[in-house]
Amino acid sequence: MQQTLGKPADSYSPLYFLAALGAGGLSVTFFMYLMFWVPHEGRPVPVFEDIMAAFAGGAPALQGAIIVAALGILAMTFLNLKSLVWNFGALARFSKTDAYAKLRSSNAETTLLAAPLATAMSVNALFIVGLVFVPQLWSVIEYLFPLAMIAFATLGVWALRLIGDFLGRVLSQGGVFDVTANNSFAQLLPAFALAMIGVGFAAPAAMSTVPATVATSLVISTFFAVAAVIYTVVALIVAFGSMLQHGTAKEAGPTLMVIVPIVTILSILFLRQSHGLHTTFESHAAAGGTMVWLAQMIAVQVLFGMLGLTVLRRQGYFKDFVLGDKTSPGSYALVCPGVAFAVLMHFFVNKGLVGAGAIEKFGVAYWGLTGIALASQVLMIALVLRLNRQHFSKPRSAEAVPAE
Repeated sequence: MQQTLGKPADSYSPLYFLAALGAGGLSVTFFMYLMFWVPHEGRPVPVFEDIMAAFAGGAPALQGAIIVAALGILAMTFLNLKSLVWNFGALARFSKTDAYAKLRSSNAETTLLAAPLATAMSVNALFIVGLVFVPQLWSVIEYLFPLAMIAFATLGVWALRLIGDFLGRVLSQGGVFDVTANNSFAQLLPAFALAMIGVGFAAPAAMSTVPATVATSLVISTFFAVAAVIYTVVALIVAFGSMLQHGTAKEAGPTLMVIVPIVTILSILFLRQSHGLHTTFESHAAAGGTMVWLAQMIAVQVLFGMLGLTVLRRQGYFKDFVLGDKTSPGSYALVCPGVAFAVLMHFFVNKGLVGAGAIEKFGVAYWGLTGIALASQVLMIALVLRLNRQHFSKPRSAEAVPAE
């Protein structure tokens, strides 16, 4: 079929919400500089006043890191919101087409979960912007937590309704789910969305000092965490059998690594819960146990990353869809694992190894391991810029391939 559209993004898929998700995730990678390098005594996260004090009295290296972090957060949050607004407009137009009706009756219906997933990330990114750039925000933070939970509750209802529509259709009508086309981990997108909403709900548990707020945060975030874990396990089992029989769908190959961001999100969720249990309910976690648990989570990420990269290399995915002329909106799923791995590495190094006393903060081993996280971050920034040029600027030279 001859192409008449000016750029690949004109052939819309809800997976383009992953472009917003990736940019939002990158804003979190920059916040890690402030989270672990800027002193913030008496608070679980650094705020504007902590950052300004560190900048005024810090060494040139710390001052440079703060500048890079602030600019990175602003730039990536801007890209996140710009992409989110574009996606909602494009989705509104797409919903009036026959292609949308076809999507709602196929396996690809779950791609609609990319919308609440990306929106939840945007809420998290805006919260980071508030912490970093708004003076005296911490003085009113307790009033913001209920508003944040209302926002995530709205997103949770939206996501659960979409999941209910999909599962209600495929489980009540025999033969409508194409098992042969389930040869990827694309069906883990609902679990990804549930986990992202859950980690947003867990934030007040780590930061609030009001027992009722912390308890509410703990209970609701637990619900979404459990739902995400159950959905992940079921979807993995169903998909893996199909992949063994039919091979992995090439255009959906990046989904093989979707476990990586799910692991990071759930790990942060449980760390937030642990902090809330410690500060509010006197339930203490051992530093050594946290170190080993985070090492286990990193191991899961590395294993699934190795699996995904092996398959993608065998299929020539990077040559075709990243470095070549072919385009697929599913390519944006490549950003999430790299971003998620970078974030969890920061937590492993600081909350795990440093927290347990295994390595010295800012020592040689510290920077060696942190360098892995920074390298992953830089690669993902380059990948986002590359994909944005391919999909939104570059004239179409090959047919866009929809990913399911």
